[in-house]
Amino acid sequence: MIMDWMWILVIGLIGLAFIFTVIRLIRGPRLPDRVVALDLIAAEIIGVIAVASMRANQPAFLDVAIILALISFLGTVAFAYYIEQRV
Repeated sequence: MIMDWMWILVIGLIGLAFIFTVIRLIRGPRLPDRVVALDLIAAEIIGVIAVASMRANQPAFLDVAIILALISFLGTVAFAYYIEQRV
């Protein structure tokens, strides 16, 4: 019973963090702020996948989270390289 409320609380908090991150993504004000916001959105999605994996008792979902983390890392490195070349 208490675990059901815990799942709802965790997903709700991640959703709240997602809303604040999208606001930062839209408002900016600079490109590095937006890059960090995109990276944080990916981390939040990975968190949702991990919670869903635990809730459904399906460890295979963690493979998806790991792949998403690797792709997100490569994207962040590419954005950082792009920003460094622009300056």
